[in-house]
Amino acid sequence: MPSIPIVSGIYTDSGPDVRASFPVNLMPVPKGSGVSQEYLRPVDGIVPFGTGPGVDRGGIEWQGTCYRVMGTKLVTVASNGAVTVLGDVGGTGYVTFDYSFDRLAIASGGNLFYWNGALTQVTDPDLGTVLDVVWVDGYFMTTDGEFLVVTDIGNPLSINPLKYGSSELDPDPVVALLKSRNEVYAVNRHTIEVFDNVGGTGFPFQRIDGAQIMRGAIGTHSCCVFGDEGIAFLGGGRNEPPSIYIGQNASSAPLASQDIDLILQNYTEAELSTVKLEARFDRSHKLLYVHLPDRTLVYDHAASQVLQQRVWFTLTSGMVDFAEYPARNLVWCYDRWIVGHPSSAQVGYLDRTISSQWGQKARWEFACPIVYNESKGAIFHELELVSLPGRVALGVNPQVSTSYSTDGMSWSQDRFISAGTTGDTRKRLVWFQQGHMESIRVQRFRGDTDAHISVLRLEARLEPLEV
Repeated sequence: MPSIPIVSGIYTDSGPDVRASFPVNLMPVPKGSGVSQEYLRPVDGIVPFGTGPGVDRGGIEWQGTCYRVMGTKLVTVASNGAVTVLGDVGGTGYVTFDYSFDRLAIASGGNLFYWNGALTQVTDPDLGTVLDVVWVDGYFMTTDGEFLVVTDIGNPLSINPLKYGSSELDPDPVVALLKSRNEVYAVNRHTIEVFDNVGGTGFPFQRIDGAQIMRGAIGTHSCCVFGDEGIAFLGGGRNEPPSIYIGQNASSAPLASQDIDLILQNYTEAELSTVKLEARFDRSHKLLYVHLPDRTLVYDHAASQVLQQRVWFTLTSGMVDFAEYPARNLVWCYDRWIVGHPSSAQVGYLDRTISSQWGQKARWEFACPIVYNESKGAIFHELELVSLPGRVALGVNPQVSTSYSTDGMSWSQDRFISAGTTGDTRKRLVWFQQGHMESIRVQRFRGDTDAHISVLRLEARLEPLEV
């Protein structure tokens, strides 16, 4: 039987436009198996293992320990999930962590704190408001949106106002600071400037002429270092709508496809300014998480290179529609990825053996491209998902369904079949007598996290109609 691609599907909108539909809670994996060159596997589930004093706002691994800010409290999370409160850093929203050889820095609520066995706030009035912080060459550098401020190299609690720097390529405000290859990236709203340590008696960093990027980020946390690939950011240049880019070597390249841009344009700039980007490199996947208010979009750079197309998928907690993905601030510590809940005091970790989220079910879904027979139509005798069943929890009998659309907007009633129980590894997921099409047809498949299966291939037995 002929196979139908499953990495990305198609739907239409009221535009009318032909839109790509991305797998939901399924990750495309490039892997030659003899059955196909790629497959869809369930995304990692979230296992709760601790409770803190408030909503998770950020985390870091330092000296073998996971530090996080939960609510207004700086805490440690032990390998067994035990949370210990260290002190109060105030504020709301995301925080930024960085560390030197002997102290951990926390930017929270416009203030700067250090932890080195005791919690200390930097109270020097010359510090100003702290939007972000990085450590580089013995200095802690912060920004208040206008200036680049460095602490004294011998006393990180002291600031010399004669050693202020600035990002002057464009009068746009500085929104974030990042460090890559021991260079500081001053991320502005419409530009990015790169600074190197040159020493001297004044501000010790100098802009590297010709290294600037003529696009910037929309918010303090809407950018991150994306490994050796460069600086990933959500933003744009002057007179451009926000999009997602990778910046390096004085240039920026789009990571977003047209369909990702259309999703982003459903949000206001104020909403996008609160979006967080974070990187996760794991099992040869190079993942960029874009945490939107009602879903998380994930770009896989490694899979994109192998498959020669931009590979995106969606994470969500919704069973019917989209809802906020309930994991933020990924930290690799204790041989696992530790995460926080964006709206509760829970802390947990990612587990690839399940796909439920904090003990709750979530849906998965994918669609295929348009099936077309030169307007001659076809009869759908059989559809089969070649998959890896039998890896489900004991005592459950999950169902999966398929439906179809002849216009890309409205869908038929779902047809359900069993996905197989525990140990039922020879189960075949087959639908018979799936009707016919007159011109075009799009097929969609749905299940939930009880059906913890990987899909290797979609096969269809069709009978073309001659007219």
